[in-house]
Amino acid sequence: MAKLRPRHPVYVISKGRADFCHTANFMVEDDVKFRLVVEPQERDAYASRYGADRLIVLPFSNLGLGGIPARNFVWEHSIAEGHERHWIFDDNITAVWRAFKKTRIPCASGPAIRACEDFTDRYENIGIAGMNYTMFVAGGQPPFNTNVHVYSNLLILNEMKHRWRGRYNEDTDLCLQVLCSGLCTVSFNAFSIMKKATMTMKGGNSDELYAGDGRLKMARSLERVWPYVVGTDRRFQRPQHVVRGQWRGFDTKLKLKPGIDLSKMKPNEYGLKVARVSDAAVKGEDARRILAEGESGG
Repeated sequence: MAKLRPRHPVYVISKGRADFCHTANFMVEDDVKFRLVVEPQERDAYASRYGADRLIVLPFSNLGLGGIPARNFVWEHSIAEGHERHWIFDDNITAVWRAFKKTRIPCASGPAIRACEDFTDRYENIGIAGMNYTMFVAGGQPPFNTNVHVYSNLLILNEMKHRWRGRYNEDTDLCLQVLCSGLCTVSFNAFSIMKKATMTMKGGNSDELYAGDGRLKMARSLERVWPYVVGTDRRFQRPQHVVRGQWRGFDTKLKLKPGIDLSKMKPNEYGLKVARVSDAAVKGEDARRILAEGESGG
């Protein structure tokens, strides 16, 4: 079976992390085609590590607006190339994982991204889709949730009129824009992303956005834009925005494209098979059981 790769273009925006752009690292290892979007003063540093052919160099630098200008540049770039959707990934994602038989295991990112695309492309009213954070995925959860936030990896419908805006909490703001316009968002639990926590790495927007009371400013700024939807609380030992009602106020249903009949579709593993990466990676009874079943053909 041919190696499955993303159908829609994949962009990774990065700043100050040429020596440890985690997202680029796992995509290179998984042979996933992607564009690395960087500012001009960092072109040579990123090119020396990831190759100039992967780079898109922005026409601006150090605007002090976080990732918003780069995100909107990517959106217009994908439209100019004639794409229906585009992926935009943060640069601090270390791996993709799969929920499998009530546990989580590392997974090749190409097939995972393609599976998410195939699901999304069956529907005519999904504005944003993406993979949940691995730390929020546990056994027994549904394969996906609708009308919730999507963070750090977003598959975006290009024809939407919404755009990235503001300076803080742009993922939440964009999801709220999409949901309030009557479209759906989808967060996948079947596949998830392992991500470094905010403010635990140098580079990115840490100095511009998060220094000092940056976390409180972030929460308050989103509350001002969405005063009847968002509040500010203290979570994870820090100020945090909170969507009132935990997103349950959005109840738009997914709408299949004409001619698609899910009952006629067969299960598709996208070429994924359980394999032993190393003995050290097989931790816990669930992992040993799954590996034994996979090696025996069970």
